[in-house]
Amino acid sequence: MRIERLTHSPGPVADFYEEALMSLGALCERTWHDRLDIVADGPTARLWNESGALHEVELWFPPSDDTAPREAAKEVFPGCPLTFRLAEALRTAPLALERVVFADDTGARPPAPDVAEKLWRAQFPETNRWQLAAPFAAGRHFSLLALVRCEIQAIDQHWSLRRVAISLADGARDDALAQAVRLARLETQPSGDIAWPTPAPGRWHEILRDAFAQDLSEDLAAIRARQAQYLRRELDRVDDYFEHHEQELASRAAHTGNENTKLKATERLAAAKAEHGRRRADQVARHEIRAQAHLEALLLIAESAWRTRLNVELAHRPQALSALFVPRARRWVLTDGPGKDG
Repeated sequence: MRIERLTHSPGPVADFYEEALMSLGALCERTWHDRLDIVADGPTARLWNESGALHEVELWFPPSDDTAPREAAKEVFPGCPLTFRLAEALRTAPLALERVVFADDTGARPPAPDVAEKLWRAQFPETNRWQLAAPFAAGRHFSLLALVRCEIQAIDQHWSLRRVAISLADGARDDALAQAVRLARLETQPSGDIAWPTPAPGRWHEILRDAFAQDLSEDLAAIRARQAQYLRRELDRVDDYFEHHEQELASRAAHTGNENTKLKATERLAAAKAEHGRRRADQVARHEIRAQAHLEALLLIAESAWRTRLNVELAHRPQALSALFVPRARRWVLTDGPGKDG
């Protein structure tokens, strides 16, 4: 899901700067509602100077509709370079994998068999026969939540911040989790030992890449359509120019009896055709779309689930499956068999 940009407001931005800079070790004092006095040294001072020497500055957070010239080292405005440097300084290196456990709000009791079957059939409508092969047992479902900064390089440059949630059991996107994660209650002291999945960078990279591509598809479709329109216009312009140029060269070659002149005209025509192809290839390269994703945070989520074995008939094929029922999402997750990703 795409996280909507916040409207630039001096007060909240000043609060963010104060909290962020203090967490990095700077001394901060709010001298006015839109002023922040800062004394920084070492790594924090490198936001202003590469040497990390002691730096003192009073930052001003002007309103966004103020059109006066800006001084980037002392004023914070929309798109201010200092904000980007501060965000980079707050990132841990290497990226840390955080772990949280959701409070058990909806999964205190297993679902009734008829409810479980109804939800299964809604999710897998090709099911002919469904039967519980084992009673429900308490288990855990694990999801991976990624905060991704996206950069799309096209004729125009596009930036967005996105949250992508993935079920680790089957690699499926969980858009509901990505949207509601801020509202989730967390267990401060989880009961019992949790068998956290071992990080698998290779597989996680693949499923994050696929989920990110799906999440970005709508934005890319609009950009691709606009880019194709621009490219068509430029190619038509190049083709029109070289078509007339090549016709003129061919006409000159046809109307001369001098073999030397005719040879030169033929060489120029070949050069024009080669240049035509090069110009077309250049325009295609100029109109390429590049999407880059920068991971800002990774969160591994554990939540209550109910595991069981099922005897089902899918598309007239009897199968014995292991599955998890996730109460929060009211959905089934296959841990083997059809639908399992990786």
